[in-house]
Amino acid sequence: MIEVKNLTRKYGEHTAVDSISFNIEDGRIYGFLGPNGAGKTTTMNIITGCLSATDGQVIINGHDIFDEPVKAKKCIGYLPEIPPLYTDMTVLEYLRFVGRAKGLKRAQISASIPDVVAKTGLSDVTNKLIKTLSKGYQQRVGIAQAILGDPQIVILDEPTVGLDPKQIVEIRSLIKELGQKHTVILSSHILSEVSEICDEIIIISAGKIVASDSAENLMGRFNSHVIIEITVKGDPDRAAEALAGLDEVLEIEIDDSLTGGMSKLFVKADSDIRAELADILVQNGIAYISMNVERANLEDIFLKLTDNGGEAFTAEEDAAYAGTEENEEEEGDE
Repeated sequence: MIEVKNLTRKYGEHTAVDSISFNIEDGRIYGFLGPNGAGKTTTMNIITGCLSATDGQVIINGHDIFDEPVKAKKCIGYLPEIPPLYTDMTVLEYLRFVGRAKGLKRAQISASIPDVVAKTGLSDVTNKLIKTLSKGYQQRVGIAQAILGDPQIVILDEPTVGLDPKQIVEIRSLIKELGQKHTVILSSHILSEVSEICDEIIIISAGKIVASDSAENLMGRFNSHVIIEITVKGDPDRAAEALAGLDEVLEIEIDDSLTGGMSKLFVKADSDIRAELADILVQNGIAYISMNVERANLEDIFLKLTDNGGEAFTAEEDAAYAGTEENEEEEGDE
């Protein structure tokens, strides 16, 4: 549905988006995840035709966004980070205005407005001035204008920024519902939001796409090993020697700084072998107080990929990584 090829955007000497390439497939929710200034907003503005590119190509349903902007834009509904609202209008007046601006016929506007109002939960405020609405309701109006006319693609830039916790939950639920009928792309720097909502995550750092896959697959990749933390009472060296006999154990570190005769062992293993470790300790008469497994979470993955300029994956890893096209890259604008 969307093909982005070698997209680049420069501001003088600064490269905001650095020759990125990726595909967006129908009927999925995609999350652009990156720190502030990573290039998320710049890329979205180029995809939607709001910003020109220095180089590269964006194809929307077979239409080049630069050569056939009108046809390409008709496929897209867009919510910028700051919703483009006319606050002196009522919700109904504003949606009619947006419908006309999108080139919808009168019958299409009349049919579409009740639908988007119902979907976004605006039924009780259609005759209220937008400036009197809460931030959460204004965000709903912004989403309503994005999906007016039933576009195939809905692009949302930081859709929950500035909302209170209750409003965030409501907007996330709405986005999930939209994903049942539309292809949705949303940008965010909130890790929990992206992992909860999105089918696929595109991680962007310093203008480059450094990973693209589902949250589950990303976690699986970074969890090829586990660290099992064991608190033991007694001689930690004896415990470590006993556990080292297991083939699955790769490495053991000891922290003997605890008081009360207790120490911690950090056992690096190929998999979660807590049951086997417990059996060994019991067989050797070694008392253990607790045993926990540590795995990388999405925050760990995000920090690893974005803390060193987007070079956490080697070229060989990227070539083998099914989720990435060409070690894509992104923006630095926000």
